[in-house]
Amino acid sequence: MEGAPMLDTTTFVGLDVHARSIKAVSLDVMTGEVRCATFGYDAGAVAAWVRSVDPRARCVYESGVTGFDLQKRLSGLGVDCVVGAVSKMIKPSADRRKKNDRNDAEFLARMLSVGNVVEVWVPDDECEAARDLTRALEDARDDLSRSKQRLSKFLLRHGLVFDERTPTGRRKGNWTRAHWSWIESIRFAEGADNEVLAYYVEAVRRAAEEKSRLEGLVGAEARKPRWRRRVDSLRCLKGVDTATAADLVFEAGEFSRFRNARSFAAWVGLTPSEHSSGENDRRGAITKAGNKHLRKTLVEAAWHYLTCSGRPKDLAKGQAPDPAARRHAAKGVRRLVERREALLARGVHGNKANVATARELACWVWAVGLMAEEA
Repeated sequence: MEGAPMLDTTTFVGLDVHARSIKAVSLDVMTGEVRCATFGYDAGAVAAWVRSVDPRARCVYESGVTGFDLQKRLSGLGVDCVVGAVSKMIKPSADRRKKNDRNDAEFLARMLSVGNVVEVWVPDDECEAARDLTRALEDARDDLSRSKQRLSKFLLRHGLVFDERTPTGRRKGNWTRAHWSWIESIRFAEGADNEVLAYYVEAVRRAAEEKSRLEGLVGAEARKPRWRRRVDSLRCLKGVDTATAADLVFEAGEFSRFRNARSFAAWVGLTPSEHSSGENDRRGAITKAGNKHLRKTLVEAAWHYLTCSGRPKDLAKGQAPDPAARRHAAKGVRRLVERREALLARGVHGNKANVATARELACWVWAVGLMAEEA
C-alpha cells in the first residue's frame, strides 16, 4: 500500500538484493545521515546491522526474482521489511545513468521515507507453495509444446508430414492415436536419424507424463479446505477448469485484498493504457504491468467465449460452489458472451476483442472469488 511513511521511525533502509550479495543503505531523515554496508545473502547479518543503526528502522527491497524469502527471514528476526512493487517505481533519468548497487539501495530508502513505495502483498508459505505448483504446471505445458515442435520440425526436415484422412476426407489431427501410430512406423536409412527420432519421441512422452502428474498435484491442492470453495465457485465460469481456477485462487491469495474489480484487473495488467491531456482523452493498449502469468491464463480462458453459449455451466461431479457465487457466475457467462458478440459485431479485431473479454472476465473472477471467500 502507498501512503505516508511510518511516524514511529526516522530511519529507512533500502536493500539491493542479489543471489549472493545484499547492499544496504540507511537514511536518517532527521539528520540526513547515510550509512551503507555490504553482506552476503545472510538475513541474520542484515538484521543485526539494521538493529545497530536503529531498532525501529523500516526496510524495503524491490520485487523480483529473489522472491519473498528475505522479507520472511527479516520479519522472523523482528525487522520491519516490505517488498516494493518494481513496476511502480519510476527513477529519474539522471539516476538511471548512474546505476550501481549503492545508488539503487539509497533510491529505495528515499522512496520509502516519503511514502512512495507500493507494497507487494506477501503470501504465506502454503500459498506460495501452491503458486509454485501451478507455475510448474505452466512450465510443464511449455516443455510439452516445445518437445512436440522439435519432433514435428525434425520430421518436416525429412519431408515427413502426417496427412491421413477420415473416410469423409477430413484430415486427422496431430498427436492422436493415428498420428502416434504413423510416427512409430517411421524408419530411416541412417541409424543416427533413428536415434534422434527415438530421443524426440521419448522427450514428448516424458513431458506429457510430467504435465499429467502436475495436473494431478494441482487438483489435489485445490481440494484442500482452504481453497476448495473458491476453486469450485470459479469453475462455474466457462473457460475456467480446475487448473485455471486453482491458478487464479493461488496467485490472488485473498481476493479481499483488492479494493474492487478494477484494481484486480489492473493487477494482472489488463487495463488500457492512457495518454490524455487537456480535452484529449486517448486510451491505448493494455498496460501489461502486473502478474503476466495470470494475464496469460485469463487471455487463454477468454477464447472460450468466442464459441460458447450464454447458458449457465453445468456442475461437474463433486463440485460444490457457493450458491450465490454460482448464480453470479451464471450472470457473468451471459454477460461475457453478449460482450464478445457485440465487439465482433462492431468490427473489432478478434484478438482485441479477446483481450477486452479477458479484462471483463478478470472482473467477474474477482467478484465470484470474493463472494466465495466471504461465504
